[in-house]
Amino acid sequence: MQARRKYGGAKCDDSGTLRLVEEASLPTAFVFAGGGSLGAIEAGMLRALIAHGERADFIVGASAGAINGAYFAGDPCPSGIDKLEAIWRGLKREHIFPLGWRNILQLILRRDHLVPSHGLRRLLEEYLPYRRLEDAKIPVHVVATDLATGAEVVLKRGPAIEAILASAAIPGVFPSVNLDGRELVDGGVCNNTPISTAVQLGADRIVVLPTGFACAVERIPTSAIGKALHSLNLLVARQLANDIERYCERVRLHVVPALCPLEVSAYDYTSCASLIERAAQSTLAWIARGGLASLAPSTHVLREHAH
Repeated sequence: MQARRKYGGAKCDDSGTLRLVEEASLPTAFVFAGGGSLGAIEAGMLRALIAHGERADFIVGASAGAINGAYFAGDPCPSGIDKLEAIWRGLKREHIFPLGWRNILQLILRRDHLVPSHGLRRLLEEYLPYRRLEDAKIPVHVVATDLATGAEVVLKRGPAIEAILASAAIPGVFPSVNLDGRELVDGGVCNNTPISTAVQLGADRIVVLPTGFACAVERIPTSAIGKALHSLNLLVARQLANDIERYCERVRLHVVPALCPLEVSAYDYTSCASLIERAAQSTLAWIARGGLASLAPSTHVLREHAH
């Protein structure tokens, strides 16, 4: 592979000031998977990766991964990761899924989704440090799905919050988002861990941050939203395993190990703090074992298994 100059890569110096990286090197993409509340895992992974000196030239994310990726792209320093962790630690289910009798009544009256997206919108408006995707400090690409055709839609310009809401709009759970005349829903429908997107965008080296799946959960969620998230989470893991095997010989592919065993469902927001710490420690151990030097990522923990 021929080395190319980074386009928009950035890192923090010792004082925490963001500096553009100008040296020539292979373009590196961070790819963030979706996974509901398991998105907290990616915050812990980020802490370890950035502490080790990893940096990204561009970001690709879908669903919950679009939220983490977009936030990181706006504040890619240790202090920014600390803030991202704090957001996840303070998150409760009702912040994302504000249910009540009004929602039930509107569903009975034939609304096409279970919950409104104003809870997630409020969080993004409060914490996202920019308003248009092109204003992020690292180029960020948000993956959504065209509801009419099923085609992948990669958003890199325009209103950031609308793009993220579209990427996280689980069909039937959240309302779809209309952007430029297209009705968009969750990026996980077409590509929840968009390795292929990063390849198409020119990445020669890809670091994947997976959320894994609840391989050791004692009881599957019984609510409609819980079952939808659990099912989507299983789809994410299987699709990621297939994509790893498809692309591992085409690009330098590093997959941060998913947590296993994982006893937490994607609808459980009570364990975010412990997931962050477990992921940070697991990622540090993986780096120490030479994970970022190895080009043979394992897909075992992403395949069907039980404990």
